Amino acid sequence: MRPGILAGAALALCAVQAVAQVVVSGNDGKRTLVGGVNTLVPNPPPDTVSILDISGPRPRVVAEVQAPHSVVGPPSSVAVTPDERLALATSAEKLDPADASRTIPDNRLSVIDLRATPPRVAATLEVGLGPSGVSINQAGTLALVANRNAGTVSVLRIREGAVSVIGTVTVGPANTGVSHVQFTPDGRHALVTRDNDSIISVLRIEGETVTKLDRDITAGVRPYSLSIPPQGGWAIVGNVGRSANNTGDLDSVSLIDISREPFHTVDVATVGTTAEGVLASPDGIHAVAVVHNGTGRPTGDPLRGRAQVKLLRIENNRVRVVSEAFAGDWVQGMAFSRDGGTLLIGNMADRTIGVYRIEGDTLRDTGDRIPVSGGPAALATAFVAPR
Repeated sequence: MRPGILAGAALALCAVQAVAQVVVSGNDGKRTLVGGVNTLVPNPPPDTVSILDISGPRPRVVAEVQAPHSVVGPPSSVAVTPDERLALATSAEKLDPADASRTIPDNRLSVIDLRATPPRVAATLEVGLGPSGVSINQAGTLALVANRNAGTVSVLRIREGAVSVIGTVTVGPANTGVSHVQFTPDGRHALVTRDNDSIISVLRIEGETVTKLDRDITAGVRPYSLSIPPQGGWAIVGNVGRSANNTGDLDSVSLIDISREPFHTVDVATVGTTAEGVLASPDGIHAVAVVHNGTGRPTGDPLRGRAQVKLLRIENNRVRVVSEAFAGDWVQGMAFSRDGGTLLIGNMADRTIGVYRIEGDTLRDTGDRIPVSGGPAALATAFVAPR
């Protein structure tokens, strides 16, 4: 950004903070689709994190920070503290310094100061190899990071605007495929998706001590993304199936009852091919799933379709699809406005963020597209229970 734009962005961000409607987008500049094929960008621009204002009639980008990021892993690789003071962004892969035509696992997490003028990267931390999904507890005191290439979860302390790594929990072998980790609203547990062995593990949290319980949950084939509404009660899981094998088969989302222990799966719904991401709504009535539908296949492939957003309704421990709309190729991140009426969707290949409206059980594409500097691999808000 030019200096004048940065100054205006800083002023706009102050206004955003006043009404608590900050969204952050982690943008991967290294990867795109070429003819439907996942391709490294030659001499790519830096990865970035965009900061959006969704308080007005039209969401808009108000600031941008250079920070390493990656589309590898589920689209839950950014998180915002409840007070909107900090954003955390993981980087699962980076260009190989010895060969820029390939990538290697990264281990960095960026701490972004959203209150600085302009926003800036306040610290870069080293966590486990291949950090992907990240979440913050509702107290804003602890964060967890799923390390896909290490089989571990990193534990981070958040205190007085600073973040530090204080521990590591082994979930399984390095090839377990630890993808995302999500706190329960009371902060006493967390669920961990493991896409390589199709298991969801349960962590116990006591203060700053995090341990893995001898309790695993079966959801679907390759559970990847996971989301829990601020009020709790249930968790929604996106199962990507055998997408890497280009089967074209329909995949699913699973509903887990977390209202009482032991947590267990209570329902499954078919949503389409490759359920890349899921997100619970602020009111706990709906969730959304983003579905690739073969958009990662070469142009002309008979199984290539159009990416979609599916609106799900959760009621009486059942999940069902109630509405749907099209999205851009290689659809990724999701973020709700605080009132749940506006939904932002990241279109990785198009490098835009789509704006949708939810009215009752109806999902409507407004047609509005917000450009960002890289592929929007993940979106996040300060997701806390409404008062």
